This record gives sequence, structure tokens and C-alpha cells, in this order.
Amino acid sequence: MAELKQLPVPDGIVGQRADAGLAKLLGVSRSAAADLLEADLVSLNGKVIGKADKLIADGFLEIQMPDPSNPLEIVPVQVDDFKIIYQDDDIIVIDKPAGVASHPSVGWDGPTVPGALLALGIQIATSGAQERQGIVQRLDVGTSGLMTLAKSELAYSRLKQAFRDRAVHKVYHAVIQGLADPLDGTFDAPIGRHPKHEFKFAVMNDGKHSVTHYETLEAFRAASLVEIILETGRTHQIRVHFSAFRHPLVGDTMYGADPVLAAKVHLNRQWLHAVKLSFEHPITGNQVEFESKYPAELTKALDILRSN
Repeated sequence: MAELKQLPVPDGIVGQRADAGLAKLLGVSRSAAADLLEADLVSLNGKVIGKADKLIADGFLEIQMPDPSNPLEIVPVQVDDFKIIYQDDDIIVIDKPAGVASHPSVGWDGPTVPGALLALGIQIATSGAQERQGIVQRLDVGTSGLMTLAKSELAYSRLKQAFRDRAVHKVYHAVIQGLADPLDGTFDAPIGRHPKHEFKFAVMNDGKHSVTHYETLEAFRAASLVEIILETGRTHQIRVHFSAFRHPLVGDTMYGADPVLAAKVHLNRQWLHAVKLSFEHPITGNQVEFESKYPAELTKALDILRSN
């Protein structure tokens, strides 16, 4: 049975980010604390807070702890269309289908990448919190494409640093509503948790530095195909930036996409795919590059847009 913890903010964590302070207060990993916050299970003085919010003096926390009989464990599950693009003793690169979470989290009971790998008998690194072991990057549940994980502890450490240093080249393709003006450009707008809506993010003055580069590849009557290079890697970054630009991703009704157009192209997810990934191999030092083709549902949506 879930437990509700009600605690005053101790002096020792006043001024800290919520995820860091909560981790200390509860004696859990910072990522586990972040999962609680991202699931809107933590309030401060009656207001739900996010992981980047600061803990204040004389604050009172209410924390809905998940059922201890249902921990964030990795459950092996076979997943259709789950592809291994490359693997060696240190890294594995997968082609993730939409509908699969990058790792277990509070409130998610569907398939996960570590669970799919476990079902295939593939072990990944044990570094990191239990539910995120070996995870060095994430893709949204509704986003498909290339994702890399670490199999060795040294690879995990070096890949995590490479992502922090923005030394990993990530290319996405997306279909946005309308035609971007200008046809290519850069979004440089901070992103933070949406103040009013669960599980959403938005361009916020006090958000994290976020930079997205884009170039239009093909234009249709109602939408256009764009190539995107991420300079930073914030949660929902591409979706938030294009939504703020008033060109939400086709199918992304959470961020303002037209549901009529989504139905017309038979999409119940955002049209977003991680098509290229390149980085320096964490052990050999060689430059490696991987590519992924669009899955069938995205190709079908493109065909419909081209024919209209």
C-alpha cells in the first residue's frame, strides 16, 4: 500500500534542488528522487514541485511513496520491432520502437529498454541507480530510433561524460505542422517544467539552457519534414521548442498538434525519430556512427502527407 510522508524541510537541505534534497532526506538515489518528482508525487506547502525547484525554509513536504511491493525493478519483456543495431563488450546501440520507455519509472507499467534487453539475455552495466543502470541517454516513450547503452562500467562512465560534454552527435527527423519560417535556424530558449500541466515542459525564463538547430528537408501542404541537431538534451526538448514556435510535431497532441491531422495520417504518437548517432567509442577511441530508417507508421504518415 502506498505511503504518504509528511515532513518539514530540514535546515540542511534548504536552498537545494528538490531532487538532490529529497534524495538526502529519503536516503535514496537522486534519480529515484527525480522519478518521484517527475510523477508529481511531491508537494511543497501544498503545491506540486519539479526536480529543479528549490527547497525553502519553513517548507512542508508531502511525498506519496510508491508501493514498496512494486519497486522500480527491471522486468524482462519481449518487444516486437526491438532491434540491436550494434554491440560489443562495452556498448550496445538499439533501434527503440515507440511505446517503450527508456527505463522503469514511477507510474509506468509498460515495456522498457532494459527489460527488452534482459529478455534477450543481454546484460548492461550496473553503474547508476537500479532502474537506470547502463542508461546514458533517454528517448521519450513516443519517440523511436537510435539509443545507446553501456555494457561495461568504464564505458558507462566515459559515455555519461561524453553526453555531458555534448561530444555525442545526435540527429533527429521530425514532421512539424505547417512550414517553418525561416526554413532553417536555431531555437535558444530555456526549458523547465510546465507550471500548470502534469508531465509537460515549456519554455520558461528560469528553465535550463536549451539549444535546438533545425533545417527543412521537404515541404507538404499541411506539414514539413525537418532535420534536427540537438546541442543540449532536455526532456521533451524538440517537442517543446517546436510547440513554442507554433509548429508542433504532427501527432503530438500533448503539445498542441491538430488531432484531425494526426488521425488523417494514422498517428497516435509524435512524428519524431532519432535517425543518426555518432560518438567516439568510449574504449577504443574510434569514431562510430549509426543510422536508423523510419519505422512503418512514420513512413506511412509521410506517404499520406506527400499525396495530399
